[in-house]
Amino acid sequence: MAALLYIPYGTSKIFGFPRVGATVELQSLLGLAGGLEIVGGTLILVGLFTRPVAFVLSGEMAFAYFISHAPRNIHPLLNHGVVPILFCFIYLYLAFAGAGPLSLDRLRKKSP
Repeated sequence: MAALLYIPYGTSKIFGFPRVGATVELQSLLGLAGGLEIVGGTLILVGLFTRPVAFVLSGEMAFAYFISHAPRNIHPLLNHGVVPILFCFIYLYLAFAGAGPLSLDRLRKKSP
């Protein structure tokens, strides 16, 4: 579910969907974030390379919080940083726990 909620953040940055508005340059920091959110979210969704991808996405969310949200205010509720903090810790958990039984990682492990 976290991946399904995460992917639209990337699609809104890169494609302007579902939020209608300006998109970002692909070579910018926001373009990199959008790419990570689309590709990383999709990989987490299907459970492929879950541990390393989740670790990278956790770092991305920590970086996003400290670059964009923390300078506004110290309190996450006031700086709108609750969502990045939650994503950060969900992905950090997945980086250590790994994918579940219905994942492509599990299928890859069972192959000879």
